[in-house]
Amino acid sequence: MSEYHLLTEWQLAAPIERVWEALVHPHDWPRWWPYVEAAVPVTSGNARGIGARTGYVWSSRLPYRLAFEMRTTRAEPPLLLEGEASGDLEGRGRWRLARAGGATLVRYEWRVRTTRRWMNIVGPLLGPLFAWNHHQVMRAGGRGLARYLGANHVTCVSRNAASHATLFG
Repeated sequence: MSEYHLLTEWQLAAPIERVWEALVHPHDWPRWWPYVEAAVPVTSGNARGIGARTGYVWSSRLPYRLAFEMRTTRAEPPLLLEGEASGDLEGRGRWRLARAGGATLVRYEWRVRTTRRWMNIVGPLLGPLFAWNHHQVMRAGGRGLARYLGANHVTCVSRNAASHATLFG
């Protein structure tokens, strides 16, 4: 399997509580995130959302789709949300939010491996292209969330985890 460790950071001119509310309701993501074709609740989980499962279908800049399910494993409102992926991708995703004056810093860490045979075969050669594709999807998500929240601006930094500069310092 090909493995990826990708980081994305958004800075949104919006209160942390509003950003949190948008992120913890993935069934609404298709309204503001252009590459989310479907986000269908499977189970709701407990009162904090732990155990909630959502089935996703994502398109991308490249001509393929990915389908996977995320299960929420940790939620600490409004600062941290983690989940485990299974399906076309397997691994962990973690949203971390922080206040920065009147803005919110959002960091998404995605540690996944591909399970589709064709992706694993071409992964050693096309891995950088797959990472570029992920970064494009995440940039579109940051811009879409800013519009959805009516935020004045958004900055987005998306890269492989080997890069060390971050908005979080």
